[in-house]
Amino acid sequence: MAVNTADAVQQRSRERRKSLLPLLKKVQETEGYLSRETIRHISRTLRVSENEIYGVASFYPQFRFQPPGRYHIQVCLGTACHVGGAPNFMEAMKIERGLGHGQTTPDRRFSLEGVGCLGCCAISPVVVVNGEVYGRMNRVTFMRLVESLESPEKPS
Repeated sequence: MAVNTADAVQQRSRERRKSLLPLLKKVQETEGYLSRETIRHISRTLRVSENEIYGVASFYPQFRFQPPGRYHIQVCLGTACHVGGAPNFMEAMKIERGLGHGQTTPDRRFSLEGVGCLGCCAISPVVVVNGEVYGRMNRVTFMRLVESLESPEKPS
């Protein structure tokens, strides 16, 4: 009888863990990131440790633990974009803005993320800002785009 009880507990634990990833994805889509409070709440609800949740979430690059910037910049690093010079965009942001992959500026104006192939190879290299695709970029046009987002005409 004890074996059946142990099996049932293990089964419930597996079911809770199965629901973790879809739940994290939904939170990321809704809130834009995984906050400490949200992770604490998920931990209590699913009865899974916060450490386990962080372990799962940090394994997948799509999850963020801080809110994205007003302008969320995604640089495609798929093969065509990589060959076309997209890593130079990441380097330019690091040098000129002090912003690296997965980081957000202190004023929360910009966040930067290097992502896998976005499926826009025909217009590579590609950058996406808040869902809007910019193709055939080079380092100069990329930095002009970033500067245009800083301009006074853009609402803060």
